[in-house]
Amino acid sequence: MPRIRQADVDEVKARTNIADIVGERVALKSAGVGSLKGLCPFHDEKSPSFHVRPQVGYYHCFGCGESGDVYSFLREMDHVSFTEAVERLAVRIGYTLHYEDGGAAPETSGRSRLYAANTAAAEFFRSQLLTADAETGRRFLGERGFDAGAAAHFGVGFAPRGWDGMLKALSAQGFTREELLTAGLVSQGQRGVYDRFRGRLVWPIRDVSGQTIGFGARKLFDDDQGPKYLNTPETPIYKKAQVLYGLDLAKRDISRGDPRRVVVVEGYTDVMACHLAGLTTAIATCGTAFGTEHIKVLRRVMGDDNASGEVVFTFDGDEAGQKAALRAFTEDDRFNAQTFVAVAPDGLDPCDLRLQRGDAAVRGLMDSKQPMFEFAIDRKLGGFDLATVEGRVGALRAAAPIVAEIRDQLLRPGYERVLARRLGMDPTEVHNEVERVARRGGASARPESQRRDDAPSGDAAPGQGFTPVTLGSLPRTADVAVERDALMGVLQYGHQLDQPLLSRALQGPFRTPGLEAVREAVAAAPDRTRAGWVTEAVNAVREPYRSLAGELLMTPFPARDEEGAVASATDLARRLIMRGLEHEKQELLGAVQRVPADSDGGRALRMRLRDIDAERQRFAES
Repeated sequence: MPRIRQADVDEVKARTNIADIVGERVALKSAGVGSLKGLCPFHDEKSPSFHVRPQVGYYHCFGCGESGDVYSFLREMDHVSFTEAVERLAVRIGYTLHYEDGGAAPETSGRSRLYAANTAAAEFFRSQLLTADAETGRRFLGERGFDAGAAAHFGVGFAPRGWDGMLKALSAQGFTREELLTAGLVSQGQRGVYDRFRGRLVWPIRDVSGQTIGFGARKLFDDDQGPKYLNTPETPIYKKAQVLYGLDLAKRDISRGDPRRVVVVEGYTDVMACHLAGLTTAIATCGTAFGTEHIKVLRRVMGDDNASGEVVFTFDGDEAGQKAALRAFTEDDRFNAQTFVAVAPDGLDPCDLRLQRGDAAVRGLMDSKQPMFEFAIDRKLGGFDLATVEGRVGALRAAAPIVAEIRDQLLRPGYERVLARRLGMDPTEVHNEVERVARRGGASARPESQRRDDAPSGDAAPGQGFTPVTLGSLPRTADVAVERDALMGVLQYGHQLDQPLLSRALQGPFRTPGLEAVREAVAAAPDRTRAGWVTEAVNAVREPYRSLAGELLMTPFPARDEEGAVASATDLARRLIMRGLEHEKQELLGAVQRVPADSDGGRALRMRLRDIDAERQRFAES
C-alpha cells in the first residue's frame, strides 16, 4: 500500500478535533480547563476515567491505561490500518492526500472497501424505491404512516425482485464479488453469486458515526420463502450484538437530554414512528435480543455515570413481549441509569399506536412508564392466585429475591412496601422474607455474573508485563509536587509557553526517576510548538513510565481558565530554573571552600556565584 506523505498525516491530524471523533462514540463532559471526560470505550466501567484533551489531540484512560491520538483511537475502535484511519479523516475534512510515489489516493482494501460497498448498496436501494417495481414497498410504508420524506430521512430503500440487480450495479462501480460476499451483500449458491436481499424493503443499519455497515430487509411478497426480516450476516464491520438501529440519529439528543433518556423499541418501523412522533432517542436491536454489548455502547453514548438517566424499554403486551422485558431485567443492573418498562394501551407497538392514536399517544408512553423492578415484581405475581393464603405465600417467595437484589438501601424498603401492598400482607412479613433471601444470597433472580456487586468498576489495570508507574505511586514531597505540576503544565500548554524559558527549565535532571524519564522525552522534543509534538513525546517515554506521562498529560491542570493555566505553567518553569540555580549555588559554595581564593579557579567560582545571584534576582523580579 502506498505510503502517505508525513506532512499530510500531520496536517490531517492538526485539522481534526479529536473531541469530535471520540464524541461520536462517547458522551463527553467538561473535566477542567481544556479537558473532557467520559466512560472508557476500551473497557467497561461504572464511573468515567477516560479523558480527552482536544488542544493536544490526545486521550488517556486512568482505568485501563489506553492512550493515544485520533489515529490510534480509530484504529482501536474500528480495527482499521493506520493508512485507512488517515484516509477516513481526510475524507471527513475534505483534504486531498498525497502519496510518496506521487500518485493519487488509491482505493484501499479491507474494511474501507466494505464500508464503501455498503454505502454504494444503500444508494442503490434508495434509488430503487422510486421505481414502478417498488409500488408494494411504497404502499407498505404509506399504510404505516410513513411518507416519502420519512423514507428519505431514514434511508429506506427497495431491493428489486431479480437475482442480480444490485450485484450488477455494484460490479459496474468496481466492487469485486469477493468484496460483496465479505460485506454480506450477496450470497453464494450452487449456480453462483446472487443478491442477498430481493423483493424487500431495506433499512440501512449504520454505526454510531453514521457509516452504513449492514441492512435489515422486510418481506413484502407472499412468494418470498424467507423470514419476515432478513439482516446482514456477521461481517468484519457488522456485529449484531453491538449494533443499535437508529443510534446514529438518536445519539445527539440522548447525550443532550435532561434527563438523558434512551427509548428501546423492537423494530425499524417502531424507531421511525417514535422519532417522527418526537421521541428522537428511540433505538432498536437488529435481529437479536438486547444484551450486554448493547448496554456498553449505550452507556458510553449516554455518559451513564450516575442515576439521573433513564432507559425505557417498550414491549408488546403479549407473552413474547413480557419475556423480552424480563430478559432486559436480567441486564438492568449493568446500567447506572434508572430503568423502566412502557407497554402501550392494548399492547400496541409504537408504530401501530401512532397510526391509531397519533403522535401524542406515542409521546405519552413516557408518562405511563413503570419502574423495571415493579414490572418484574408484577410479572412474578401474575402466576399466583393472590386470593388464597397459599398463593400469596408462594408469590412472596417468588418475588422476594427480586427485591433482595436491590442494593440501594434507600430503595429496597420502598419496594418491600410495594410488594406488601400487591400481596395484601403485613410489611413486616415481607421485610423478613426479603432479608432472609438477602442473607442466604443463593436465590437471586439474576445470574451471579450479572449482579450489581459484580459489575465492572472501571479499575482494571493495564495488561503490560510490567508494573506501570502512576501518579498515585509517586512520593508526596514538595520536590515531587513541583516536578509533577511543571510537567503537567508543559505537556498540556507547552505550545503556548515561552520556548527559550521552557528549554532552560527542562535542562536540569529531575530528582524523581519516573518524572525524570518524562522530562528527558519532553526536553528531547525538537519543536514543542508543532501540532502533535506531545503525542510523540509521550510515546517516546521509556517503560514503565509511559503511562505516567499519559496521566500527566490528561490530569486536569489546576487553573480557572486557559490564561491562568499558561501563567501557572510559566511560573512553574521559573521555579524549576530557580531551583536549579539554587542547587548550583550550593555546590559552588562548597567548591569555593576547597579552592584557594586568589587562584584562577577560585576567581572563576566567585564570578559564577555573582552571575547566579544576578540571574536569580532577574527571575525573582520578572
